[in-house]
Amino acid sequence: MTDSIATQLQQASEGLLFASETDAPFEVIHWPAQGELTPTKLLQLTEHSPDIPVEIVSVDEFFDTPTAEEDWHDEEEEETAKRFQNLVSILKQNLSQLQVYRVGSIEIDVYIVGVTDGRELAGLSTKVVET
Repeated sequence: MTDSIATQLQQASEGLLFASETDAPFEVIHWPAQGELTPTKLLQLTEHSPDIPVEIVSVDEFFDTPTAEEDWHDEEEEETAKRFQNLVSILKQNLSQLQVYRVGSIEIDVYIVGVTDGRELAGLSTKVVET
């Protein structure tokens, strides 16, 4: 993975928290060339049990709420929405076959992964709690 993609993702996600029942930071993830990413392969790469449920959603669907600019947002919330929009833009510009993998239930590990120009897998991970 080129350092620039990792650096861009790191800078864009710095200090951003994905809000659910807990607020979780993002971590940059990178795996050397693996070919096509399947739910089975993702579970192996992340050392999860092979029978854990994996849900795949689009990047737009996953980031729908944090990227929305609402009339009732204050300045800080507007700024946060713009930062999430920027993050999504960087993901889409640098990674193809971009998908969001939600692993598990209640305490969900989230992997936002795509393929770099060098055919490596890269993206971000975070956690979501939904009870």
